[in-house]
Amino acid sequence: MQKSYGRLEQNKNKEIVTKNDQPASGAGFERAVLVAVIRDQQDPRQAEEYLAELEFLAEPAGIVGVRRFTQRLPQPSARIYVGPGKLEEIAAYCKEEEIDVAIFDDELSPSQTRNIEAAMPCRILDRTRLILDIFMSRAQTAYAKTQVQLANYQYMLPRLSGMWTHLERQRGGTGTRGGAGEREIETDRRIIRNRISKLKEDLQKIDRQMAVQRSNRGSMVRVALVGYTNVGKSSLMNALCGPSVAEADMLFATLDPTSRKLILPSGMAVLLVDTVGFVSRLPHNLVEAFKSTLEEAAWSDVIVRVADAGDDQREEQLAVTDEVLDGLDCAGIPRLTVYNKCDKPNALNFDPDILLTSAKTGYGLDALLKKLDELLSDRVHTIRVLLPYDKLGLAAPMRERGSVQLEEYREDGLYLEGIVKTEDLHCFEGFLV
Repeated sequence: MQKSYGRLEQNKNKEIVTKNDQPASGAGFERAVLVAVIRDQQDPRQAEEYLAELEFLAEPAGIVGVRRFTQRLPQPSARIYVGPGKLEEIAAYCKEEEIDVAIFDDELSPSQTRNIEAAMPCRILDRTRLILDIFMSRAQTAYAKTQVQLANYQYMLPRLSGMWTHLERQRGGTGTRGGAGEREIETDRRIIRNRISKLKEDLQKIDRQMAVQRSNRGSMVRVALVGYTNVGKSSLMNALCGPSVAEADMLFATLDPTSRKLILPSGMAVLLVDTVGFVSRLPHNLVEAFKSTLEEAAWSDVIVRVADAGDDQREEQLAVTDEVLDGLDCAGIPRLTVYNKCDKPNALNFDPDILLTSAKTGYGLDALLKKLDELLSDRVHTIRVLLPYDKLGLAAPMRERGSVQLEEYREDGLYLEGIVKTEDLHCFEGFLV
């Protein structure tokens, strides 16, 4: 029976590497059943929405859902997730229809995984494993790869025991407690723990580098684009700042924060930041591993919550976004809601207080920029200064964190008209005209 988690291979240096049981892309799609437990206090419609999202998550992995199974229980079974009868029903269907994989809409414990695998004729995946696989296929930079590897190893560590059941576990000679399986699993646990420690150290180094990069940006106003994955945040950034950020109609196309300079209608320069997309019940290990990436939002002066105007679940997705943001101490940062992709045929009319945009057609972008200006109006001032030639260095705050609208070299100094941040006003005291 194939295992749902990545198998371990050992090279000559005993370094553990992982590989997926099935490639994310291939000649055809795998057929899957989706399984969920509806808690007693849970709305069945919410469970259906979660399963619809799970099916959407499976597509990039080359998996297509063919049937959904749900069961109402007070809590998932600690042994087999669903009830015995329901598991038999699912197993019978999978055998009869030659299903390739069963995907469970929760993170299964190691014991649940082993028990379910023993009863099922197909591969088993849980929600966390599926999302991890997507992140692993999307990671491009060293930072993103390090974060995903850390989350992956943390997921694998408690699940190693099921990976050595094929090895001998009988009692050895005198004084021997276990066989080859026990020896191998302890070796691999030690290797994985060492890898986790090393990855954490690497992340700490990268975090320090990112902190230095943030400080080098000075106190420039930051605007963060946050929201569900695949709502068009990268497309919106490219439409506002000019094309440069990779964009695609896929989940988690952006795993690294990307910053671009944007000039608002008032002339104020801001730093626009594109962040990793959210998903409901994002695995805890991934939230922790990507905390530094997500914390870009916590450094922002304004958070732009982006949703898909044509998605019926946009309100639920925005609630998930707010939940993640609140966990990052972003409660006091002003938030602006934008419904992107309003050019879609199924996009509806909304509250006039909600901004509608289309990165594809450019609709609503001017209104978005104007709104950002309004939210940040108390942060900037328009000034005119005359700087002596031995004080030209004082122009830096206007050039780097504001905007120069007029520049003239005169006999008595450099004349500037432009926009500066409120906290930079003191730099120009004595030179205002």
